[in-house]
Amino acid sequence: MKRENIDCDITWEESKIEKAEKLLLPGVGNFKRGMENLQKLNLINILNEKVLNRKIPILGICLGMQLMTKFSEEGNVKGLGWVNAVTKDFSHLIKNKKVKIPHMGWNSIDIVRKDQIFNEIKKDSLYYFVHKYYVSCEYKNNVLSKTRYDSIFDSSFQIKNIYGVQFHPEKSHNQGLQILKNFNSI
Repeated sequence: MKRENIDCDITWEESKIEKAEKLLLPGVGNFKRGMENLQKLNLINILNEKVLNRKIPILGICLGMQLMTKFSEEGNVKGLGWVNAVTKDFSHLIKNKKVKIPHMGWNSIDIVRKDQIFNEIKKDSLYYFVHKYYVSCEYKNNVLSKTRYDSIFDSSFQIKNIYGVQFHPEKSHNQGLQILKNFNSI
């Protein structure tokens, strides 16, 4: 974000989160471990306050998106519960045995609902994915984009001030940077 002169801090300090005008919840790794770390660092209460009560915009990236769901099959644990969705194992979705899991590499998204986070994004843009689990939204009107990887899955959502993307915008060149800039302008 420094490249675009966007002021940001990487922190797990409650006092810095308290002052934040927007939040990013990134993540790579295991859902159960991610929730354990949020609990261990005592961040769940401040995140709930900022996101649910004060309606601060938040963008969950990859595991960060998944942590926003009600439940994950990865570890069979509850998530933050901000979104009516569950995180499921790709093995339930992939029918072609030749399709490798994890879904890793470049893929397109099909924007199914317009939102400012996709302003100035070209239709054929590619994004970088790396995940073994995917989010399934209960309410399809919350879904912003879908992606085909053998089958189709929800690759981004938005509910009020809460955004989630399964792909990594920070690794997705100019189109990913544009999404981060768009989020910053919300």
